[in-house]
Amino acid sequence: MDRDWMWLPNRLSRDYVEGVKSFIQVAKEHLRWDNKTRCPCRDCQNARFNDLLTIERHLIRFGFSRSYQKWIFHGEEHESQPNEQNDIGVDIEIVDATDADILNEVVDALNDACGHKDNDINLEESTTHGKFDYLLGEANKELYPGCKKFSALTFLVKLMHIKVLNHWSDKSFDMLLQVLVDAFPERSNIPKTYYDAKKMLRDLGLGYDSIHACKYDCALFWKENETLDKCPVCDEPRYKFCNGKGKKIPQKVLRHFPLKSRLQRLFMSRHTASDMRWHKEKRINEEGVLRHPADSEAWKDMDTQFPWFSQEPRNVRLGLATDGFNPFGSMSNSYSMWPIVLVPYNMAPWRCMKEMFFMLSLLIPGPQAPGRDIDVYLRPLIEELKELWHEGVQTFDVSTGENFRMHACVLWTINDFPAYGNLAGWSTKGYKACPVCNEDTSSLGIRSKICYMGHRRFLPLDHGWRRSRQHDGKPEFRPPPRMFSSDEILQQLCCLKHRKPGKHPNNVDRKRKRVPEELNWTKKSIFFELEYWSKLKLRHNIDVMHVEKNVCDSVVGTLLNIVGKTKDTNKARLDLADMNIRKELHLQIQGNKLVKPHACYTLTVEERKEFCKFLKSVKFPDGYAANLSRNVSINDGKISGLKSHDCHVLLQKLLPIAIRPYFNKDLCTTLVELCSFFQKLCAKTLNVNDLEKLEEGIVLILCKLERIFPPAFFDVMVHLMVHLPREAKLAGPVSYRWMYPFERNLGTLKRYVRNKARPEGSIAEAYIVNEALMFCSMYLTGIETRFNRSERNEDRFEDRVQGCLSIFSQQARPLGSRQHLQFSKEELTKAHWYIMNNCPELRPYLDEHTKELERTSSHNLEKRQEQEFPKWLADRMKALRVKQSPEATDELYSLACGPDNRVHTYMGCIVNGVRFHTKDRDDRRITQNSGICVSGEHDGEEIDFYGVLSNVVVLNYVLGYKVILFKCTWFDTNQKKKRIKHDYNFTTIQVTSTWYDNDPFILATQAQQVFYLDDYKNGHNWKVVQKVNHRHMWDVPERDTNIEIDEELCGGSDEEAYQDNESHELNWFVEQDDGFEFQRSDRLNIDPEVVNDNVLILENMNDNDDNFICDDIEEEDEIVDDYANENEMWLSSDSESESD
Repeated sequence: MDRDWMWLPNRLSRDYVEGVKSFIQVAKEHLRWDNKTRCPCRDCQNARFNDLLTIERHLIRFGFSRSYQKWIFHGEEHESQPNEQNDIGVDIEIVDATDADILNEVVDALNDACGHKDNDINLEESTTHGKFDYLLGEANKELYPGCKKFSALTFLVKLMHIKVLNHWSDKSFDMLLQVLVDAFPERSNIPKTYYDAKKMLRDLGLGYDSIHACKYDCALFWKENETLDKCPVCDEPRYKFCNGKGKKIPQKVLRHFPLKSRLQRLFMSRHTASDMRWHKEKRINEEGVLRHPADSEAWKDMDTQFPWFSQEPRNVRLGLATDGFNPFGSMSNSYSMWPIVLVPYNMAPWRCMKEMFFMLSLLIPGPQAPGRDIDVYLRPLIEELKELWHEGVQTFDVSTGENFRMHACVLWTINDFPAYGNLAGWSTKGYKACPVCNEDTSSLGIRSKICYMGHRRFLPLDHGWRRSRQHDGKPEFRPPPRMFSSDEILQQLCCLKHRKPGKHPNNVDRKRKRVPEELNWTKKSIFFELEYWSKLKLRHNIDVMHVEKNVCDSVVGTLLNIVGKTKDTNKARLDLADMNIRKELHLQIQGNKLVKPHACYTLTVEERKEFCKFLKSVKFPDGYAANLSRNVSINDGKISGLKSHDCHVLLQKLLPIAIRPYFNKDLCTTLVELCSFFQKLCAKTLNVNDLEKLEEGIVLILCKLERIFPPAFFDVMVHLMVHLPREAKLAGPVSYRWMYPFERNLGTLKRYVRNKARPEGSIAEAYIVNEALMFCSMYLTGIETRFNRSERNEDRFEDRVQGCLSIFSQQARPLGSRQHLQFSKEELTKAHWYIMNNCPELRPYLDEHTKELERTSSHNLEKRQEQEFPKWLADRMKALRVKQSPEATDELYSLACGPDNRVHTYMGCIVNGVRFHTKDRDDRRITQNSGICVSGEHDGEEIDFYGVLSNVVVLNYVLGYKVILFKCTWFDTNQKKKRIKHDYNFTTIQVTSTWYDNDPFILATQAQQVFYLDDYKNGHNWKVVQKVNHRHMWDVPERDTNIEIDEELCGGSDEEAYQDNESHELNWFVEQDDGFEFQRSDRLNIDPEVVNDNVLILENMNDNDDNFICDDIEEEDEIVDDYANENEMWLSSDSESESD
């Protein structure tokens, strides 16, 4: 029977539909008792039973399984034809089927992209949709006469995908198209320009709306204002030129990317629909453990407050992120553009924070940042969110084949601190800059700035440190700042006077004074228009990335005394005199000179050089972090140009090791505790008990720092650390709420700018094209896409036979050129025994052999088994093989026969996505990938063995099986020989001596990567061990253990910020030592520094009372622009955001 119709690319054609009906007639005769039969569609693959109506829909939607040519499950007999494999006609038919699948890839995408109006597929009505009909026509149109491999649309989609993936310029793509047009037959359907190609693909995207805005950010020309020609607030003209000639050019254009259609597409695509229920169906809820926002208190409280919303697991919970950026990069002109990005939290951890699932909702135009007027631009999104909350939107779920009403809500916002103030409506400057402490913020006016001390308020009321005057010159008896309820916040907002929006010069509300009752509120945020917003446990997140960056800059800048970064300035010493604390650090007059004593927290010139030398010597594993040595100058003793992730790694991994040789115990311990705080807080998996300890510990750390550093150190970013553990308890791991992924997304948007005269338009047009291609790429096969592209550290080893035994199925791939080596008999015996002893499938045979040995003698069993077991197993397998016993499988037989003594060696290997290099190769590179750690037993005790990789050995067994071993050199870490030390939470080992030289082998999959750092405290023969938890590893249990993480749809992982796995795995301690109070703050053995600006300092020394302002006494400030100066850097150096 002719069944060519089964592979027709257009599954809506008459021939295909009639063919499906003929199949249904055949299947009717072979139904089960429940009127169901096997479904042969590409999705079910004859593995699921469905009724005939569902099967008909599946065949229209998905097509036939390409391997189901003979309908053997529906009545036809299977005819065995041995020579069929050699029949050329069969090969041609298979190729044709494959071609049909290629053509159907884009047709599948079209079906999902255009959606379904209801559960019943109406073919006639579907084809009336102009957009779908046009694209389907292009998908069915030959690329050129006689072309069977590509249609016009599939060719264009793949070509455009290559352009986007490899960042081709528009000009180069135009040139390529011109060459293709000339090279292909005359009647080919290839677009002639990139513009034509984009025009064809626009219908696959979801588009955007252009909304005109007032040049002063007063209002949008939208809805009731859509027909106006002047701003309804400031009366400024809508257009730049409005003389009746030529095209009217608006002053500003807001791009709005509708959210509803983008959320619907997540459910209409078969590749993402089921993932939108992961939080409910696959996530394991373990009490007290936070792995995902769904584990958090805020999520669960939302479920309690609105049970109707939580009953439907497909209702979407979103995070909203925004930040400003300059689309022109490092150009001198100032420009600030603000995208509003939404991220769906319904998905699994390894998917929801990937850039490919981010949804751009608004693109707020520059050149000035919107500042507090951002609410004007948020209006279209808020209206959409209101509709999604109250009415919802009818959505087709392709994974269940049914419609449902989808609702959505925003859980919280994610942004840096200035943007926090713009969105929340709370000024993040002034005496009450902390939005969490609110009116209870502890602040102090010092010279030229405001500091935020008073962290002893968070201590228990009977704590001894409360009575000390060594922190800020007075005892502290105030209770902790209270947490304000939602009702209290709303009551505060009721006191606000209406403020006219906009930046028009005549707007009197731009710089109006706030009355004390208004606190630091600048407006009532537009988010409060959402019914649920006031009831959320956490509305705005403090960004851990920027807090960590600013804290690191302050600490390192002060330790190294970097000009412009240090907090230990001359004015800071005058602050100490004003507060009458740490007199040994006060500026002193010696003769006719003014001198500045050397503080205990500042390194000398030589120490700074040694500190920088340590950083210069650091070599990280592949993909772990940037090369910090490029930012270090040994001669100047300076570090400069650090990005946020550089500070992240420096603070958590390097700083606590680097400072140990130079500072006293109190200072060193406190800084190590600070670094450990961030390390534990930033873990992928958090434990609630650990967070409670962190909440107590950070208070002690800040109190210690108040005793060490000058008041100028305590800007608002340092103070915000006290609130981070609480927010982690409320909202879960910080990796879902920090700015790292969104800052990278800003870089992607920046690359979209081709027309520098119209940056917003360039980004919007490129975004919708990229969005369409991203959607299509999930359906493409036979081409590299962002969903299936191999990771750089791909671990699939093709040159071997895969087996079921664990040792024959290692996830490992050797690197580099292959060398041939012949093992000695002793080496081969050692390697073979190690493999057998570490093969779990051989455990029953080892136990049986042990019992046989015990019958003879129990003396020296381990040694005897090592010598006798290989021959015992080989004899047994050979005997079973002769009897053709099924027990003697190919793998067991191959293993028993032993390896060939001719082995292959390599200089590197990738194991489970982790790159290892031999020590010789590492010595020639700027990365360090040779460090090895493995657990083992020594003298009956379980310990960690540390060493370096000497060689990668591939042993060859019969029948094509292979085993990859690491040959290692092990450092002697015998505790009795004092060759290993534990200092704070670091492990330091001596690397001059080795042990277990006769036992060098481990399985490649047993190795855990570590890297070694020079230990300047113990000497050049000592190294500090740092274990590596790679960023692409996820240890998140699921309910269905058979479901594996689909790494192809997770995208690349090297761009993620480094995190440790679990918070409870990290040591945490905070010491409380009463002797801490009596340590001197200066270094008597270091000569003081001579102060040059004597006149200025003397004037300030004589005026030490007028500037000492405490907000416990004084009334609230105005806008406090007077206190914001160039030395107070709240924004990270790599952020281009602005605030007005």
